[in-house]
Amino acid sequence: MLVLTRKKNESIMIGDSIEIKVLAIEGEQIKLGIIAPKHIDVYRKEIYTAIQEENKQAADVSTNLLQQLKNNKKN
Repeated sequence: MLVLTRKKNESIMIGDSIEIKVLAIEGEQIKLGIIAPKHIDVYRKEIYTAIQEENKQAADVSTNLLQQLKNNKKN
């Protein structure tokens, strides 16, 4: 993990097109501004993890459904 120290109104760049700027520091919270191309999805990690879990469950259901359909076709 790369660790950087930034002050309010300072930024970091990821590649040529993603900028993350420190907008405010309030107690234990930091407010960040993110400028990224529209085709780049930006999520809070907890939301990203929930989406990945839901996608995994949906894929499992599809696999199970396909297997049930195969079994029904054989009978």
